[in-house]
Amino acid sequence: MTGATTPARGRKRSEQTRLAILTAAYELTTEVGFPDLTIEGIAARAGAGKQTVYRWWPTKADVLLEALALKADLKVSTADQGSFDAELDAFLRDSAALMAFPGVVPVLRSLMAEAQRDADFRRRFQDGFLSKRRAALETIVERSAARGDKPAHLTAAFAADLVFGLIWYRVLATERLLGQDDITAVRRLLNEHPGQE
Repeated sequence: MTGATTPARGRKRSEQTRLAILTAAYELTTEVGFPDLTIEGIAARAGAGKQTVYRWWPTKADVLLEALALKADLKVSTADQGSFDAELDAFLRDSAALMAFPGVVPVLRSLMAEAQRDADFRRRFQDGFLSKRRAALETIVERSAARGDKPAHLTAAFAADLVFGLIWYRVLATERLLGQDDITAVRRLLNEHPGQE
């Protein structure tokens, strides 16, 4: 189980209540938008007490952050599939499918905007989501290096910069999602060996 934030002191989390709160935060954001999202609204939708939400998350952005991190962990595979190309393809396809899931792009935009406004949240966003997504892709590259099928020129950091640079540009600056042509082009860029045509 992966959470974007560490629960505050108090009673141990009920997993059922936690998931209800995360689901409520995500659904309400897609319905009313982040500016109109409230802790009170999240608690009411989840059938939980307002103090329960405040006890486990410092802000509404943190609830939404954990909801998105959980969704990404569940939807984007880093499983060993026997080759770098197969694992990269699965990662890119899963990431494209996640972007296309209703509400994900607006939630990503809202969290990034909040991270620019609030320096404390920015650190939690980096630790609880951005760094974890990079680490997931870096795991694939590092596994391919150990297996011996990683292109010699490729580093895990560059792969993450290229993939997430494209994703975040699309999320923040355009209305375009990732399509099959994008996935194919990125795979070729990352999997190309020097001297290949």
